[in-house]
Amino acid sequence: MSEVPTVGRILVRGANWVGDAVMTIPALREVRRLFPGAHMTLWTRPALRGLFQGVAFIDEFLTPEATSLTRMVRALKAGQFQIAVLFQNAFRAAFLVWAARIPIRCGYRTDGRGLLLTHPVRVDGRRRRHQIFYYLELVAALERALTGVTNVDFAAPDMSLPVSPERRERARAFLAERGVEMDRALVIINPGATNSRAKQWLPERFAALADRLLERGDVSVVFIGSSDERSLAERIVVGMRHRPVLLTGQTDLGQLVEVISCARLLISNDTGPAHIGAAVGVPTLVLFGPTQHEVTRPFSEQARVIRHPVSCSPCMRRDCPIDHRCMTAITVDEVFQWATDALEARVSVPVKVAGQ
Repeated sequence: MSEVPTVGRILVRGANWVGDAVMTIPALREVRRLFPGAHMTLWTRPALRGLFQGVAFIDEFLTPEATSLTRMVRALKAGQFQIAVLFQNAFRAAFLVWAARIPIRCGYRTDGRGLLLTHPVRVDGRRRRHQIFYYLELVAALERALTGVTNVDFAAPDMSLPVSPERRERARAFLAERGVEMDRALVIINPGATNSRAKQWLPERFAALADRLLERGDVSVVFIGSSDERSLAERIVVGMRHRPVLLTGQTDLGQLVEVISCARLLISNDTGPAHIGAAVGVPTLVLFGPTQHEVTRPFSEQARVIRHPVSCSPCMRRDCPIDHRCMTAITVDEVFQWATDALEARVSVPVKVAGQ
């Protein structure tokens, strides 16, 4: 067994989608464990920087806007990185760290980029594990290559995303200013799914669910989402008898993390905010249909998956070519009952798949 080499500067190319970025958190922590004294830079999209606000395992962000290959190579060379770990699978990322002559370049052998990496890792397509292990196994492969063994924690990966008391208080003030009654249990609903219409539960069912929650009399309901999902949220609200607070398109990602951390319950389609909810310790109900819940569900004991198995799921399509049966099978009654159980329990709940 060899010792881990002394490394001054590490570059990690992060994932591009919010949910995927959250699922890299345990692996980012393992990179920090492996190189505790190194300066660690996360190369990610500018919009995702707010997700990692205040974390201890990242020292710096590289968030270039779309730019030329030449400028990116120049920026990477200026970073004087000794190791690049690529969580992203794209050829471009491997080409750039190769062109920047970063000495150690570790990533999966995907997209025809194996020859550009000093430590290419073969994807094991036989195992169907949660996606967090995909990132953890990459770090484990690097550690084994450098030392002969790995101490990556596969048994209890740390998915937590810290939110300071100051940030939570700021979010509570933000919510109160927008009309949220903060003396009531805060239920946040995320009805969109930016990259897939097939993952969206029916708008009229979200409307009916929100009305039933508001009729309890002890709940405040807030809708969240990106600016692209504003019209969807407005369509839902028009169909309601009661008035929720609409924050769709009004928060950046850092604010969204803070707002979600204040919730008693988050109800979401299979999309990024569901992973944020679980990571900040909020009980989360996730409505699954066309995607693989075993692989991409929020990895937390605070999360419950609601789904009904149908013969054509998981199809992974962005639009359903037939009758959307995987999502229409989920009823308002069952989601409301699960929400009621979560609100009244006020304790952590084990991961469970409802509807099976």
